Formats: sequence, C-alpha cells, structure tokens
Amino acid sequence: MRRFLRPGHDPVRERLKRDLFQFNKTVEHGFPHQPSALGYSPFLRLMAIGTRSGAIKLYGAPGVEFMGLHEENNTVMQIHFIPDQCQLVTLLDDNSLHLWSLKQHGGASELREEHRFTLKGPPGSPPSATQVTAVLPHSSREVLYLGTESGNIFVVELPSFQVLEDRTITPEAVLQRIPEENCSRRSCELVEALQEHPKNPDQILVGYSRGLIVLWDLQNNKATHHFLGSQQLENLYWQRDGSKFISCHYDGSYTQWPVSSDNRQPEPLENTVPYGPFPCKAISKIYWQTTKNGLPYIIFQGGMPRASYGDRHSISVIHGSQQTAFDFTSRVIDFFIIFSSDPAAEFDDPSALVVLAEEELVVIDLKSAGWPAVHPPYLASLHCSAITCSHHVSNIPLKLWERIISAGSKQNIHYSSMPWPIDGGTNIAPDPPQRDLLLTGHEDGTVRFWDASGVCLHLLYKLSTVRVFLTDADPNDNMNTLGEDEWPPLRKVGTFDPYSDDPRLGIQKIYLCKYSGYLAVAGTAGQVLVMELNDEDAEHVVDHAEADLLQDQEGYRWKGHEKLKTRDGPVRFEAGFQPFVLVQCQPPAVVTSLALHSEWKLVAFGTSHGFGLFDHQQKRLVFVKCTLHPSDQLALEGPLSRVKSLKKSLRQSFRRIRRSRVSSRKRRGGSGNTSEVQEANAKFDQDTLQEMELAPVQRKIEARSAEDSFTGFVRTLYFADTFLRDSSRHCPSLWAGTNGGTVYAFCLRVPPAERRMDEPVRAEQAKEIQLMHRAPVVGILVLDGRSTPLPEPLEVAHDLSKSPDMQGSHQLLVVSEEQFKVFTLPKVSSKLKLKLTALEGCRVRKVTVANFGSCKTDDYSENDLAVLTNLGDIQIISLPFLKLQIRYPCIRKEDVSGIASCVFTKYGQGFYLISPSEFERFSLSTKWLVEPRCIVDMPEVTSNNHMHSKSGTENAARNS
Repeated sequence: MRRFLRPGHDPVRERLKRDLFQFNKTVEHGFPHQPSALGYSPFLRLMAIGTRSGAIKLYGAPGVEFMGLHEENNTVMQIHFIPDQCQLVTLLDDNSLHLWSLKQHGGASELREEHRFTLKGPPGSPPSATQVTAVLPHSSREVLYLGTESGNIFVVELPSFQVLEDRTITPEAVLQRIPEENCSRRSCELVEALQEHPKNPDQILVGYSRGLIVLWDLQNNKATHHFLGSQQLENLYWQRDGSKFISCHYDGSYTQWPVSSDNRQPEPLENTVPYGPFPCKAISKIYWQTTKNGLPYIIFQGGMPRASYGDRHSISVIHGSQQTAFDFTSRVIDFFIIFSSDPAAEFDDPSALVVLAEEELVVIDLKSAGWPAVHPPYLASLHCSAITCSHHVSNIPLKLWERIISAGSKQNIHYSSMPWPIDGGTNIAPDPPQRDLLLTGHEDGTVRFWDASGVCLHLLYKLSTVRVFLTDADPNDNMNTLGEDEWPPLRKVGTFDPYSDDPRLGIQKIYLCKYSGYLAVAGTAGQVLVMELNDEDAEHVVDHAEADLLQDQEGYRWKGHEKLKTRDGPVRFEAGFQPFVLVQCQPPAVVTSLALHSEWKLVAFGTSHGFGLFDHQQKRLVFVKCTLHPSDQLALEGPLSRVKSLKKSLRQSFRRIRRSRVSSRKRRGGSGNTSEVQEANAKFDQDTLQEMELAPVQRKIEARSAEDSFTGFVRTLYFADTFLRDSSRHCPSLWAGTNGGTVYAFCLRVPPAERRMDEPVRAEQAKEIQLMHRAPVVGILVLDGRSTPLPEPLEVAHDLSKSPDMQGSHQLLVVSEEQFKVFTLPKVSSKLKLKLTALEGCRVRKVTVANFGSCKTDDYSENDLAVLTNLGDIQIISLPFLKLQIRYPCIRKEDVSGIASCVFTKYGQGFYLISPSEFERFSLSTKWLVEPRCIVDMPEVTSNNHMHSKSGTENAARNS
C-alpha cells in the first residue's frame, strides 16, 4: 500500500490534524451595520433587527441570539412577529414577504425561512396596486392584512401565503359607508397604518395617508366608524381599553379620537402640537401608555420645530409635568415600548423605551427618576469612535479581571440599575473556560476593554488618554447639561460620537501585560504612554521624555503634524489605568510597533524613522536607532535640497535601466525552465507603494532595491532572553524588523532587582540581518531548546508555563511578507525556510503563535503558526519544521479593512471587522469554540389576545 500514498502523506498526522483544526465562523459581535427595521414580541420577549443587506438578527436574554439572511440581500423594511407563535414575517424593499420560524433541531433550534411570497396584482395593473405599505398579523394567527399604495387591503393566509381574494378590503367598499361630502377616491389612497382593536379582534383600524381613518368590521365586511383628520396621517395607536385611539400627523401634531358604541360621527377629543406653534416636523410614530396614577405616558418620534431643530433625531417622553426630548446622534430607525403584556392588567405601566438608531441601540428606564439609560449587555456600538487597532489577551487572572470591572463600575454610576428588559429565551451554552479581553483603540484617544469570553461582547471599562494632552475639548464638559428653561427639553443620549477632537489622539498600538497590570498605548502623533492600574482616583504629574529618532541627521525636515501639547502640573485620573510616563517620538510620526516587557520594566517602540527602548522604572531613554535609508523621503515627509533630489532621481533612473538590461540578458541566455519561472513570476509584479500595507495583490519574489521608500518603517519588535553573543551565555535582547527586510538585534544588560534603580540598563547592537529579498519583516520569534516559543514575561513566575530550555540551542524564526526562515542562534546561520509567495502568490499580513489542543484528549496540544494572507486565507504552519498543515478561506480578498483589522488569540480564535461596527468571530480550533446555544420557552396560548404571555411548553433554539 505504501507506493499508493502521496509523498509526505502521513495517515496518523492526518487524523491528528482533524482532531486539532477546524474552521468555524461562530458569532458576530457588535452593532448590525446599516439597520433598517425593528420588531418586538412581548409574547417571546425577543427583539428582531433587520439590515439593508438582508440580514435578520434576533436577541433575547444575554447569550440568546439568532441570525438569518435573506437570499435576495434586499433591505428589510418591516418585521412583524406572529402573535403567540415562534414565527415572524419580514417585508423587503422588493415587496416580497418572508415567513421565519424557530425550529427545534438536535436539542436546540435554529432560525429558518419557511416560505416567501410576493403579492401580485391583476395583469396590467401598476406596481402601486400591490406595493405593500402596512402589515398587520392578526391575533388569530391565521392571516396577514396587507395595506398597499393603491388603498387595497389584501388578506393572506398563514402559513401558506395564499391570497383570500373574497376578503379583500377595497377603497370602493370603504367609500360606500362614508358620507358623500367626505367621499373622494383619493382619500383612500396609500394605507399608512393597520391596527387591530385591543379588545375586539373582529375590528381593525385603517389609516390612509390623506387623513381618513376607518374602523372596519371584519365579520360584516363594512366600515362602522370613520374619522376625518385635517392633516396627512403618519401612524395610529390604540389605547389599552379600546375606547380611544391616537393619530399622529405630518405637521407635528397628534389627535385623540373617541370610539363610541353607536354610529355617531366622532369628533376629536384633543389636537396637540407639542412643540408648536411654529412649523414642526412630522410625528412618525406614537404611543399612549396608561398608568396607575392616572397620568399617561405619551411617547413619540419627531415633532421638533423645523427651523431650529429640523436636523435633530429625537424621541420625546411626556408624563405629567415631566417632558424630555431624547436627542440621538444618528437617525432613529424605529422604537418600541416594553409594558405589561398581561391581558388581565388594567394599565400599561411602561417600563422601558427601546430605540434603534442607525448607529446604536439605546434603552431608557422609564421606572427610575430622571429616566436614565440602561447599559446594554450586547449590541455594543463598537464604532462609537472609529476603531483604529485591536489587541486580544487570553486567560486573564481573576484579580486583574475584578480590578478592571471595579474601575468600569465606577464609570457606570449614571446608568440605570434595572435588569435588562429584553430577556426572552435561556442561554444554555457552557460557561466560558477562561476570561478573555479584547481591547480596541479608537480615533478619539480611548481604549475600550471588552469581555470577549463568551457570545456577548460586553464593555467592562473605558480608558481615555485625552487628559494627558491639551485639546480643544474640555474633558469636564457635560453634553447632557440642560438649562432649567431650555425648550425643547433636549437631552443627549447614547455613546455614538464619530467626531474626534484631534485625530492625533488616535490609538495605533496597545500592549497589556496581564500579570503585572502594566499597559502601554501608542498613538498617531508619536506618543507612547505607559500606565499602571490604580483602584482609586489619583492626581499626579505624568513624566515626559523625548526620543529623537533622527538623531540630529542633517538635511531632513519633518513636514507632518505637530506633536500633541501636554498639560503642565498634576493631572487628575479616574480609577483604572493611569499613565505615569509619556515618551514622545520625534518626529511625531505614527507609532507602527510596540512591545512591553514588564519583568525588565522596558518598553520598545518603532515608527517609520526608527525605534527606541525606554526604561519605565528609571524613566530613562536607553537608546534610539534610526533605520532610515537616505532615499526614505516619504517617511521623512520632507524633501532634500533641490540638487540632492536631482542627483538621486538621475541615479535611480540609471539603476533601473541597468537592472532592466541585466534581466533581459538573463532571459535571453537562460534555460527554458528559468524563462518559465520568470514568466510565471512576472504576472505577480503589481506591487506599488500605495499597496504596501493595503491592497491584496500578487507579485513575484525578487530582491528589492534598498532605495525603495519606507524601508526604515519598523514593523515588529520582540523581547527575548536568548543566546545572542555565544552559546554559553544567554542574555536579554531586543529584536526589530523593518519594512526593508532588515532585522536588528540588541544585547541588553538589565541590572539585578537589588540594583535596578541604581544602575542604568545598557544596550549594544549585536546582530544585523539583511534578508536577500528585502521583503517587510512582519514577525520575529525565538524557539528554545525544545523548539517551543519562549514564554511571555512573568508567565513562568506565575506557574503558568514551563521554564524555557536553555540547554539546547535556540532558533530564530523570521517571518517576512514572502517567506518563513529559521536561523540557528547565536551564529544566525540559515537552517530552514518556507517560501510562501513563490508557491501561493500571496503575502503574509498577520502571524501569531497559537496553541491547539486535541478535541479527543486533554493530554495533547501543540504550538503552530496562524497566518493571515492578503488573499484573506488563513494558513496553519507547524513549528519548528514549517510544514503547511491546512488552509481555510476566511475573508474576501477585496475586504482590505477586514484583513487589516484581524487579530488572533493565543488559543486559535480570531476577530476581524466585517463592518465599522461589527466583529466576526472565528475559530481554527476544534477545542476552543464560542458560539450561541440557547432555548426559547414558548408561552402557553390561552386566548387569541396577542398580549398573553404564560409559561408552558419548551422549544429549543440555536443560532445557525
């Protein structure tokens, strides 16, 4: 049989790979991109959100999540739950209706699309005849009422979507019951609203856009009452007892209408323009909620004065003398009220206002004084300020976790303490095996700490670096402060704020040591802050140091942005991570790499000009190294003299001509095989400077010119205790890799603990490696004598890792965009390499060491490289032999921002942005899998009233 096996095929290894590796996209974290519709079931206590891309997402209690996707990818316009059922109907912008169900499957259930349907009119009829504008699922659960632009109301049977033509309510039938003086065909055009009578399911309220409102008797197929509004109608809402309803209008008014038992022509009880008398915007939706104390809650969207507040996105709440207009920073999509769903209850007693805005979900507690916001356990607005970088830390120690939560709880004192009101279903997923943090850096200079342990990405704590610097905004400004007499009574709510006071504040790199509690963050203007965790508020001076990476080289002038100005004197910081030292790079270019060694108390940083090392215990700069090549003008943002520029331009031109002639002679004189290889490589030759970091293109491997721009750009920094000078003594070292394929290694002398504050840290360059192909270095790793990656700082001291093997010889792994190469240490002689680009035509974008455990046994695990390429593929490569284990397509190669945002975890999971507001979570491991698993208890149906909600039979629910 052996002769039939492929070369290198090992059946045992293949079985082991199946036990170790499996690719799954598991859950989407964050806020849905471009939401377009909102629905809520008081029966199931589940909320549904639809998007412009055709996605539909259901949410209940934390951990209860479902997702479906319409094949058409059309915008979801409306979502309606079927009363007393685990079903809902969606209306898309192509006028199609879709029925979704939660179906049991394998101990859990999934959201499935059952049927789809498009309403069709008679041959030759215009599209408006069947364009659906209003949907009413009847409490009988047997039919849908569909209002259209033409004024017809079609009745569709569920679940078959069969049109019951004999029950269609036509404009002609409606007009027969209306007096002639009010009778006009145009008054019955476009059905704006359909509402079922809360006490009598045989009656529905029909609202037409021109102001006519009709109460229709379904049994006798006739209009029993008609109401004539003087303004264009926007929406309708029944009061709980069915004795009155309320209509809202285009002119910013709302009107109460009584419904008498006889057929007398009703007159409006009251017409109100809440923000008049000047012209106001339309009130597009309204609720009238009764309470025990007799004062109703009137809640409506819009209605603001057009001239002064026409650009505001508001929802107003009026309760007696209390009135607040909640002001949102993005457009309001829809909202609903959570109130008593017990049919026996006499009053609504609303408890919460739930608002879906275009960029966030906001929930207001209507029970507490002041109507505070509720902190959401999911649907976090990740992009409240644009995400600029991410950093993941696995297996956080309990003490650090509790201290971070404590700091975050002090920030959340202004939030309501009410339990999360959307609590349908039960999360049955196993508890997360460990505590994980995802840190996101933002454009406004903040770092947010997210609980990434389970299905819900929950905000624990927010850190702001703004207080260190002088900016235009005062950090003590309160955006919610209102004057006593201000009108309208606007109050800002929500966290979405896309505007940064100063783009230089943006966070570019983050490094957290989970053992010591030290945090380093670096920004757009060359600022590097080192912080430590403090459980109390404190006021202290932040020490400053400057790192001149150009080292006074002549002929260069920085023409970019200035550094941020710092505050003089003591600065007051909240409990949490507090900066104690600021290192300012000069020129103040973007920090491109960052490393922190908390045991040695050192922080390393790199920019496009060079890199430096800072001792944050002595608060002293150890050294800086300029990595600029004389041709790196773009990195310097400053031209040389006119003469030098001309000489350089001519020199480059002649070198290009010479290289072209040499390569053409080689092509003519070379063998056929060489010619074929060169032709194959030539088709990948599309690289340009602009595509250096971004564009997913292919190109051939060739030695790059040392004069290519940005060669000094420092891509990676790495601390290691290894053999650098000779094989008998190991020492601390710092490694740096640049965009030009150069690796620098520095020996460090760190004084022992007892003399740490007395003697300086010393550094001396020991090695400089130049990769022949000059491709950017994206990763550096040292393997110990057992070919195991060196442990993290303090990991051994906390008994979480074995001590590294210092007896056997160490190896250095250098990962460039185009190949993986292993060198022996300390001689730095080449031992092994894998040319990724030559084989696959792709380039490495991200690389990390991940630990993969077997799903069959707890006794086996191994370290491998997880690699993301510019084609969006993820490859797993073995250590130390650099054998490709498996490849998975993960991200579309056109999704440049998604590839750039990807971050791997230590245990074979990852996150990447699928939109500015959403992370897609994926797993490469069979053992570590975080995905929703939940059940929904379907309440027992006791009557046709859709407000009933009682416990009963169980149905399982699982997110597909």
